[in-house]
Amino acid sequence: MSEALPLAGIRVVEFAHMVMGPTCGLLLADLGADVVKVEPVGDGDSTRRLTGSGAGFWPTYNRNKRSLAVDLQSPDGMAIVRKLLATADVMTENFRPGAMDSLGLSYDDAKALNPRIVYASMKGFLPGPYDHRTALDEVVQMMGGLAYMTGPEGRPLRAGASINDVMGGMFAAYGILAALLERQRTGRGQYLQSSLYENTAFLVAQHMLQYAVTGTPAAPMPSRLSAWAIYDVFATADGEQVFVGCVSDSQWPAFCGAFGFPDLLADPALASNNQRVHARERLLPVVRERLATFTKRQVMDKCEAAGLPFAPIRKPEDLFEDPHLAASGGLADITLPDGRAARVPKLPLAMDGRRFGARLPVPSVGSHTAALLRELGYSDDAVRSLIAAGVVGA
Repeated sequence: MSEALPLAGIRVVEFAHMVMGPTCGLLLADLGADVVKVEPVGDGDSTRRLTGSGAGFWPTYNRNKRSLAVDLQSPDGMAIVRKLLATADVMTENFRPGAMDSLGLSYDDAKALNPRIVYASMKGFLPGPYDHRTALDEVVQMMGGLAYMTGPEGRPLRAGASINDVMGGMFAAYGILAALLERQRTGRGQYLQSSLYENTAFLVAQHMLQYAVTGTPAAPMPSRLSAWAIYDVFATADGEQVFVGCVSDSQWPAFCGAFGFPDLLADPALASNNQRVHARERLLPVVRERLATFTKRQVMDKCEAAGLPFAPIRKPEDLFEDPHLAASGGLADITLPDGRAARVPKLPLAMDGRRFGARLPVPSVGSHTAALLRELGYSDDAVRSLIAAGVVGA
């Protein structure tokens, strides 16, 4: 991409692991920032070695970054980091409370080196009675009401992706961009925070306000009174499933016409959306029985022709072959740590038609250490000496 990216010229120093902090860095890196990921010498970020449900974290959230492997317990290593921070626009971190302070890398420490630095700290909680607690995505989903809303009655269930970690990183990136704009006016950096718990509260705000407006607590999603009568997953004649929605009075005639239900359209008790919602117990079994006579392909084709909301029920791995993502350039090519090629979704936005993909491969531990040290003014001899002494890894 020859045209300069939106954040070209912005340097970010990232002290982060797992998902929340790396997501923030990924967003900034994809948009053109020079994101330098600081990792321990040797094995690097522990996220690299996760298995099971964490096996995809590293390749998903660390493209377009440069890796600096450095021993933060070493005086020479800290000298390197301080030099780096003096050149940075942004520093990000998402380690446990107090970890950066103990290293001498608090906001006050960074500000003393660079008054213009924007320092983003991502934690489980914003300041308050809970801020000493250890948080995970599951923890805040349970205590913030999201797991209650997702699972059936009495069976709280976490959402099927790391949504709070990802959105916590997104809000941090959002705050960083605002702070950089503000710095243009003031000339000063600032300290900003984002969190998992407050992010969860933001996500369930619609349910909180439903209670405030109606006086009735929001029911978990599997047992809620839907705002629409036709808004569900339906079985088809070929043993498949399709989600179908009919979410307005203008869509109701289209739905009945698409599937040949003139009797339902003529029923005065089903004329309005609210009437159909209250008649859902008698309406849905009829619709289920009738839609079950069509194949999955037929249901989808009829919905698409009528402009109705619909969706096949897919698994995440199915998206590798999704025709829309393929045709729209929505997948970026990356190289996995073991050398295999893979594709990963790009940022879900376009600017003047531009999509933002992978410029740099997912880094190996310290793969950019030598180049970064030279940028900071270290000679080739000094770089070799620091590598030999174990201060840095390359």
